Amino acid sequence: MRTLSTFLENPFDDDGISLPELVAFTTDCLQRFIANNPSGELTSHITAITSALALVEDCVTQDQGKLGIRKAAKLTKDNFRTEIIPAEVKRIEAGFIAAFGPDSPVLLEALPNGRNIFNTCRDDQVEVHLTTLYTAATTHAASLAPATVTLATNLKNNWATICSASEGSSGGKTTTQEGKKLARENLQWMLFLCLLKLAAMFPRQPEKLSLYMQQHLLENPSAPPEPEPPPTTP
Repeated sequence: MRTLSTFLENPFDDDGISLPELVAFTTDCLQRFIANNPSGELTSHITAITSALALVEDCVTQDQGKLGIRKAAKLTKDNFRTEIIPAEVKRIEAGFIAAFGPDSPVLLEALPNGRNIFNTCRDDQVEVHLTTLYTAATTHAASLAPATVTLATNLKNNWATICSASEGSSGGKTTTQEGKKLARENLQWMLFLCLLKLAAMFPRQPEKLSLYMQQHLLENPSAPPEPEPPPTTP
C-alpha cells in the first residue's frame, strides 16, 4: 500500500521543475481545462490559475527588466572606476605637484598610498581614498589652482552617485526575486488544488488526468507526449 501522506504532498513543488517548464505546463493546462469544462465545474479553478500565471509572468518580466538596469549600473560603475578615476586622479596629482613640488608632504597627505591604490582597493574603499584626496584639496585650496579643487570635488561626488545607483539596483534584486518566488509558489499551490479537484471529479479514473494535465511538460522536454485517451464509447 502506498503511504497515504504522500497524497498530501504537492508534486508541483518539485525542485526539478524549472520555471519555464512550469509555465508551459500551466499554459497547456488552462487550454485543456477550458476545452473540457462543459458543466462549468472548473470555472473557478480556471480563473485562479489564470490569475496566478499572469502574476508569475509579470514578476518574470519585471525581473528581466531590472536585470538590465542592474547590469547597466554595474557597467557604468566599472567604467568610471577603470577609466575616469585613474585619469582624473593623475590630473589632480599634477596640480599638487605644480603647487608644492613632487616631494612635498602635502602630496603625501593627498595620496598617502599613491595613485595605484585606486586600481587595487575594493569598490567600498574607493570613496575613502577619494575623500582623503578631496580633504587635502580643500584644505590647501588657497595654494592650488581652482581647477584642481574642482576636479577633486567632482570626482568624489560623481563616484558616490554612481556607486549608490549600482548598489541600489543590486539591493532591489532581492526584492524582485522574492516576489517571483512567492508568485511561483502561489501558482504551484493553485495547480495542486486543481489536481485535487480532478481527483474528486474522477475517482478511480486515472486515465482522465491526461485530458487536463500533461505531466511530460514538467519532465524531460524530449520525452514523447502522453497519448490522448481513446474516445468514450456512447
